[in-house]
Amino acid sequence: MAKQSTRKLPGRREDGATTKAQILEAAGEVFAEKGFDRATGKEIAELAGSNSAAVNYYYGGIDGLYGQVLLEAHRRLLTYESLVTVAEGPGDPREKLRSLIGLLARAVTGSARSSWALGVLGREILSPSPAFSVLLDKEILPKKLVVTTIVGEILGLPHDDPAVTRCALNIISPFAMLVVGNKQIFTRVLPGLNPAEPVAQNEIVEHFQRFAMAGLEATASALRSAH
Repeated sequence: MAKQSTRKLPGRREDGATTKAQILEAAGEVFAEKGFDRATGKEIAELAGSNSAAVNYYYGGIDGLYGQVLLEAHRRLLTYESLVTVAEGPGDPREKLRSLIGLLARAVTGSARSSWALGVLGREILSPSPAFSVLLDKEILPKKLVVTTIVGEILGLPHDDPAVTRCALNIISPFAMLVVGNKQIFTRVLPGLNPAEPVAQNEIVEHFQRFAMAGLEATASALRSAH
């Protein structure tokens, strides 16, 4: 079987910015397939049509490269800017949350499934690396704050209230399952939940929205009763 390193990404140019981008793209493919522990700078550089020294030059080594790949993978799934656009746009908090759930659900179940981004993130969720702290600080926590702020507005609570945190966990957890899930899980363990099918994708989006909103309504009702 031919080694992956014999392939080269198309459209390679010799300017520095493109070389750096080619290395990142090649690294994403290799990390998604092999994981961080089994990937090598040499293999990544060869796939990018470059040399091993370029990995050190542009990213300070394979550790720095992996950290940048993690950040890029999360951004490809959903950007902070897209979340803020919805959060600061028109509509009440419930409408905004439905829109945010739709964005995330369609990202996880749509074309992103064929890219390396979900593969890299899935591996990182199952086996966090030292670079996870970078991903947490730069991508996950800022995005989480947008979501918890909207959830807090719906419940009439601060974004860091424990009830808001629990609701945010319920809303986000299914997406983590979809990120780490593979074809066998969806076809055998969870039949009828294959996000690769267009009809299933729409049903998943609508179900997640409906389930989240019903859970928030039940939580809000329980909070009112408690007071």
